[in-house]
Amino acid sequence: MRGTVLAARPDNAGDVLLAGPAIRAIAAHAREVVLLAGPHGAAAAELLPGVSRVLRWRVPWIDPAPPPVTPDDTERFLATVRDAAPDEAVIFTSFHQSALPLALLLRLAGVRRIAAISGDYPGSLLDVRHVVDEDVDVPEVERMLGLAAAAGFPLPPDDDGALAVRRPLPEVGRLTGPPGYVVVHPGVSAPARAWPPARFVETVRELRRAGLRVVVTGGPDERALTAYVAGDDAVDLGGVTSFAELAAVLDGACAVVAGNTGPAHLAAAVGTPVVSLFAPVVPAARWAPYRTPLTLLGDQNAPCAGTRARICPVPGHPCLTDVTSAQVVTAVRDLAVAEEATTT
Repeated sequence: MRGTVLAARPDNAGDVLLAGPAIRAIAAHAREVVLLAGPHGAAAAELLPGVSRVLRWRVPWIDPAPPPVTPDDTERFLATVRDAAPDEAVIFTSFHQSALPLALLLRLAGVRRIAAISGDYPGSLLDVRHVVDEDVDVPEVERMLGLAAAAGFPLPPDDDGALAVRRPLPEVGRLTGPPGYVVVHPGVSAPARAWPPARFVETVRELRRAGLRVVVTGGPDERALTAYVAGDDAVDLGGVTSFAELAAVLDGACAVVAGNTGPAHLAAAVGTPVVSLFAPVVPAARWAPYRTPLTLLGDQNAPCAGTRARICPVPGHPCLTDVTSAQVVTAVRDLAVAEEATTT
């Protein structure tokens, strides 16, 4: 059994959830796993099986609104790592991120063994330099499992490698009513990934006409959007739930409608089918909800494919605006029927 391992995934909630199987692999061979997360992923980190403690730091080269790099902030981070006293670290990154700045700081904090994926020469910053072919679109979950295995933490044979959260989840029946509803999550972190709000309104109305109950979810900064989408036809939970409560809401759904955003991965982590309105600015082969019943909507060969754009570079945003509410409703009904058939 290894000692204390620091696993780092200082990204958004979805990125942290996708790291879950790799973190379980580490936990199976370590005395303790300490997870370094950013402010947007810390709540997801708290839900991951195998994590003993969560350290929080707004990483200046990762965060979308990065703080300035200052000696005081850096020293506070080094002190936090020293207090955690990890014996080794595994740094998880996306293909467009470098692990080396964090590896340097972890070396300064005294971490003796560090593993990461790195296409760049790491010198003495890494003990395990895992090199992958980034031109091949591998699901992020499997990419991170590959790093964990290279670092000496293979996934145990009795772990299926799917996304998962800690259970039991909070009771949310007072918010949603009985299970079997459809969750519609209209918010995304980047405009290039957004389906038009008016199209969500149409979808909610058509789902209601089809006899389905609808719950609309969103964060505190999305209350205006969720109120507009829910109208008088759905339960509006915008800004109401904690992240753990959101997981429970998704767990009670028969299907979830969402873009490429953290709650879509959270739905996968609780095993709920997903209708994914997926803009191809990043590859669906890497980032679509993992190992859950899935219908992928959106033109994956649109001109914006692979651009990583936050603002759509194509007039009219056709990759998603060409998706109709009727297509979404049909996908929901097909997934819900299939899910019911597997559970009866």
